[in-house]
Amino acid sequence: MQGKGLDGKTIILRVELDARSVGFGAAAAAIEAAGGDMIAIDVIQTGRDRTVRDLTVKIGDSASTERISQSLSAVPGVKLVNVSDRTFLLHLGGKITIQPKTPIQNRDDLSRVYTPEVARVCTAIHEDPSKAFTLTIKRNTVAVVSDGSAVLGLGNIGPYAAMPVMEGKAMLFKQFADVDAFPICLDTQDTEAIIAAVKGIAPGFGGINLEDISAPRCFEIEQRLRDELDIPVFHDDQHGTAVVLYAGLLNALKLTGRTLATAKIVVCGIGAAGTACTKMLLAGGARNIVGIDRVGILTVDKSYANPMWQWYAEHTNPQRLSGGLTEAIAGADVFIGVSAGGILTRAHVTSMANDPIVFAMANPEPEIRPELIEDIVGVFATGRSDYPNQINNVLCFPGIFRGALDCRATVINEQMKLAAAEAIASVIGEDELSRMYIIPSVFNSRIVEEVRRRVIEAAQSSGVARRQPRE
Repeated sequence: MQGKGLDGKTIILRVELDARSVGFGAAAAAIEAAGGDMIAIDVIQTGRDRTVRDLTVKIGDSASTERISQSLSAVPGVKLVNVSDRTFLLHLGGKITIQPKTPIQNRDDLSRVYTPEVARVCTAIHEDPSKAFTLTIKRNTVAVVSDGSAVLGLGNIGPYAAMPVMEGKAMLFKQFADVDAFPICLDTQDTEAIIAAVKGIAPGFGGINLEDISAPRCFEIEQRLRDELDIPVFHDDQHGTAVVLYAGLLNALKLTGRTLATAKIVVCGIGAAGTACTKMLLAGGARNIVGIDRVGILTVDKSYANPMWQWYAEHTNPQRLSGGLTEAIAGADVFIGVSAGGILTRAHVTSMANDPIVFAMANPEPEIRPELIEDIVGVFATGRSDYPNQINNVLCFPGIFRGALDCRATVINEQMKLAAAEAIASVIGEDELSRMYIIPSVFNSRIVEEVRRRVIEAAQSSGVARRQPRE
């Protein structure tokens, strides 16, 4: 569990000291010399010849885990047993657990939750499968499904390494919307195998959240599952990003006196998220969107092997612009980046319309740092939590699934996504709206309920709800 690159954070060093040859002061001096600040000492084990202690150390700007470890290990009589940090400790044994709703305290309880009484419940569901929503966990469960092929900031790291991310997603579902979610990481990146696996586990879930599956496979997987299942299937990397982006943009446009229909919008990075953002903007009334990727501006004047790029070219860029980012962004009102860090320059932003809106959402490094353009930009947003206006999917998926589950929607359609975005945007009142506050905090207690309410209304008005939930 060796830590790496944890500058500015706190680590825990477990050290074993040979009491016959070294005093604790030598270990403390080695930590201080390497730039560490020891803030706590816990004695784990002690004896005549040796002592084991956990040392909590804050790492300063001039230090690193490696430097402190090397300094300690160089002291005769000191053995560095382990290095950990609070993040690793939080993940020990996983981050989620399952608890029964009713304790089994006697033989009668056992007979009702299991054999023989459970047979009556099974028979009722067999006779009417829709009763699975009321008599099993299906009414409140979501499968968080990934193949680990496109984990944010890490890439194709596979199913085992993706599990901590999916566990975290399950925690967020429970924390924010009381949805019971479970991580399902599949050891295959074959499209047909993933579709078959999700269909196979669907009876136990009321919804499917697809996560961190690479493009273009993610498009076919989601569409096929939407067509072949009768429960909501939602690829959060596409639609969660799109919903929150749209919410933030609604407020940014209002703040800068623009409208979606007249604004020139440049979308940089035409993958899963960029395409979903564009589809939502088009559904909301945008008319002048220009998409750009590594091949340059996508235009109907060219043909593309990538079918999503071909679709994009046919539905955007009404002026049939060509060229690169410089040509695309000239005179633009809005820049939406879901691409790579550092590709946008101050000169690019200067060439935009006055008071431009820049959503630089690449993670962990945005397309441009806000401090480079804060004097010329109207509104700035990123995907990071250490800058104002974070475009964070947590604002979307808990509430949208809460609403979909409560009304037993068969799908999460465009009307429901638009409703969710409008709900998020509405949480910020007119008197609160500012260039530093266009999107609410994920900890705002009003968000989930407002998203839930509007999503249910949209599901009912669009005919995909199977239940009228009680308020």
